[in-house]
Amino acid sequence: MLERNRQLQPAATYRGERSPAEIRPDGRHYGYYGSADFDDQGDAFNPLRLLFYIVQYRWLIALLAATGVVAGAVVTMMQTPQYKATARLEVLVPSAKIFQDIEVMSEVSDARSFMTAREKLRSHSLAQRVVYDLGLTEKAEFLFPRPSFSLLNIFYRAFGISRTSDLDQYTPEERESMAIGRIIAGLSVDLVPNTSLLSISFHDQQPAYAQEVANQVAQSFIDQRVDQTSATSDLARRFIQEQVLTVKDKLQASEQALVDYAKQAGITVTGNEVSLVAANLESINTALATAIQESLDFGRMVQQIDAGRGASLEQVLNSEGLDRLRTRIGELSAEYQQKSLLYKPDFPEMRQLNSQISEMKSQLDNGILAIVESIRQKHGETLAKVADLRAKLRELEEQQAEYQDKNIQYTILKREVDSNRSQYESLIGKLNEVGVAADLKTQNAAIVDLAVLPRSPYMPRLPINVAVALGLFLALGAAIIYIRELLNNTFSNPEQIEKELGLAVLGILPAIDDRELNQSIADPRSSLSEAYRSLRTSLQFSGSDGTPRTLLVTSSEPSEGKSITTYKLAQDFASLNVRVLVIDADLRKPNLHRLFGLDNMIGLSNLLTNTLRRDDLPKLVKTTKYPNVAIITSGQLPPNPADLLWSPRMASAVANFAKRFDIVIVDAPPVAGLSDAPILSRLTEATLFVVSANQVTRKSSQNAVKRLRAAGANVVGAALSKFAVSRLDSNYAYKYMNYEYLGHGTENPLLEGAREGTSAHAKNWSFGNMARGVRKRVDAFLARAKSLP
Repeated sequence: MLERNRQLQPAATYRGERSPAEIRPDGRHYGYYGSADFDDQGDAFNPLRLLFYIVQYRWLIALLAATGVVAGAVVTMMQTPQYKATARLEVLVPSAKIFQDIEVMSEVSDARSFMTAREKLRSHSLAQRVVYDLGLTEKAEFLFPRPSFSLLNIFYRAFGISRTSDLDQYTPEERESMAIGRIIAGLSVDLVPNTSLLSISFHDQQPAYAQEVANQVAQSFIDQRVDQTSATSDLARRFIQEQVLTVKDKLQASEQALVDYAKQAGITVTGNEVSLVAANLESINTALATAIQESLDFGRMVQQIDAGRGASLEQVLNSEGLDRLRTRIGELSAEYQQKSLLYKPDFPEMRQLNSQISEMKSQLDNGILAIVESIRQKHGETLAKVADLRAKLRELEEQQAEYQDKNIQYTILKREVDSNRSQYESLIGKLNEVGVAADLKTQNAAIVDLAVLPRSPYMPRLPINVAVALGLFLALGAAIIYIRELLNNTFSNPEQIEKELGLAVLGILPAIDDRELNQSIADPRSSLSEAYRSLRTSLQFSGSDGTPRTLLVTSSEPSEGKSITTYKLAQDFASLNVRVLVIDADLRKPNLHRLFGLDNMIGLSNLLTNTLRRDDLPKLVKTTKYPNVAIITSGQLPPNPADLLWSPRMASAVANFAKRFDIVIVDAPPVAGLSDAPILSRLTEATLFVVSANQVTRKSSQNAVKRLRAAGANVVGAALSKFAVSRLDSNYAYKYMNYEYLGHGTENPLLEGAREGTSAHAKNWSFGNMARGVRKRVDAFLARAKSLP
């Protein structure tokens, strides 16, 4: 038998397959399905992916958009048309010219005047006046309009039905209240920016009412202002003049009474209305506080002197004369010490130096004594000053107490003077205002534009309603798509398998319709066959020594394509002149004997239960119609598959068959809920994990891989099966996985027939393909819908 690498590797060149998947530094594979970084941009905004989602869910988006358009139209039909009429009113704020500081000043218009006018236009009293002027209490169409939003409006608008009520059922007061409420509810007053114009708008279901009410509100406002300013200012001026004379007499009398009492009581008030006693008392308190602080400071210095530390006082240390004496004493002492090394103390020069030092010290002591005595003297002076100030303070406090008793009556009289003076000044100001106002020209407001009869309703607006409804329904569609994609916990592309399971994707197997599956498996040029050959090539380089001698094929759940994967891998490896043995170890739901078209009377279960007769030994390993491919079917289904697979017979059988064949491929049951696959994974060199796209949940696959690894399995990679690549899907980046390019040089017979015209058979074939394409998309959509949790 040739060495396996030499047997298996040339086939890739012979078949024209792609080179094996390269391994990136992070352990992920790429090379079979283009750039593996296609999905790495998931955290960033990807316009192309957004476009794919839009096209993928185009029918849902189109349905919601159509629903939004219809809903906008229905809402528009349910709304009652409203007509709006607008009149413009100019508010004239009167300007006055007054003399101030010998300069002519102009009064600036205040925005509050326009705000006040706007509120008056919206007031209840003005609305009541409009109701009376137009006689709206007797007009049923105005008092009882159709509902603004109702399903009945569709019939009202379709058949022109009007809704009226009997006025006799309501009292005049009720009708008045209803009319005023309608005017206030439909009236809007806005200030035109940067102007003195007010825009008065009124909306109603009847265009005539909208025009009449808008114009009448403007006119009633002018009439109301005229009525309010009908009184003349002369009467007000005479009344204020009489009040000024009365208050002036009272002010003079109160001022005279205050002065007389102050003289009688001897109360002297300073310029700031503070009594002289209070001012002196405040000064004495300040001086006393200063004297007490000085006394305390000098007292602490006297205590330091009495303690014999007078030389350390701040005044002594900071004295320049004493500092010079200390310096001179230090110099003479140093000279004396230096000369004492040469001369004796009795030497005349030494005695002279000693005499100078003594004299200097005597002067220093006298200086310190003088400073100390001066401090003692100042201490005594401060004590005397404190005593004098305290005596004076007691005297002033007695005077202040007498002043307080007198000040009560003084305060009463002074308060009366202040009150009279304030009234007098206020009346003088009002008198001046009335005099100036009498000269003003009072033109309050003027109508600029009268409201015209509206020709078309301003609401409802069909484009706006449709746009709003369309936006809401599209937002709902976006939410539905987002939630659907968020809840879709299946695998839709290879990057998710690498990220969630930590496995390299060794092959991507396209989804094939069940009606075409057998044809695709049998056709060596189909995209499915090409995908399995690519998977075989990846397995050749999955191990350190090349292709594993024993390979286990399993999946997390049933119907993921593991049996078909085993079937096709056996054929593809056998095409390389490699002896292949297939073991159907699925002792629960075997399927390989059907794929190979063999009986299942004798198989693996007979071998493991030791019920195989000697005559039946040649029937255990069955040959197939494919060269170099042999198979051991499952045999009769036992009641205890896990116990049989765990037995030493199974391990011994796998080891023996691995010596007789170049590669042994074992088809195992699914991992979920069973222990068969983890047991078998310990008996094989490598395990291939099959994952179906948009079918199995990620959690189920993660648990399956975790169980396999916990059992000691060498999971070399995964194969993504049933991978549907659509032009209208975000996975269109993997489009070339359909291998449509591989034609192996065959000619297209339709090219010659096209010259003579398209036959009826060709047309039928084209319509059949279209029907199958639609059916495929419907089936794919239903499959994805079923996979949702």
